[in-house]
Amino acid sequence: MSINLEELAARVTALEDVSAIRQLKARYLRACDLKLVDELRETFLPQGIRLDYQNFPLFTDRDEFIAIFQKMAMGGGVYDIHHATNADIELISPDEARGRWSLNFRTIILATRSVTRLAVEYQDVYRKQDGRWWIAESVSRITSILTEEIGEDGTPRYVALGELPGAS
Repeated sequence: MSINLEELAARVTALEDVSAIRQLKARYLRACDLKLVDELRETFLPQGIRLDYQNFPLFTDRDEFIAIFQKMAMGGGVYDIHHATNADIELISPDEARGRWSLNFRTIILATRSVTRLAVEYQDVYRKQDGRWWIAESVSRITSILTEEIGEDGTPRYVALGELPGAS
């Protein structure tokens, strides 16, 4: 098997691009968990995004999304964990890629004494601009849920199990 330098360079570039996209998604997830608003904003393309997260309005402006994020997650007493796995990244062109991820999400909300666990599937579109990758589009759909409320005595009461309430 013979390979020329141009083919080798293209293969290395593809590996670097996939790695950069993985790092981008990790920065997004970590910024959500640690409530790092500026870092979260910088994962999204500055103009022309599309965020379609189940049970949220459609966002086409990253600052609109950040405002809702701040309102919901930054008030104190909300603890989140986003763990994404099963990355499936496809380079479409030198400046566009698609990614699918499985997310294991947990949120603890002290005000309601509740814990919710979700299984979520993400479908993302990434664009390379100004020499770096950005999240341009992201769609998430919940595949299962487990919500429990913790009584004053520490006893859990399960309020959602399996499918998202109202889903069919």
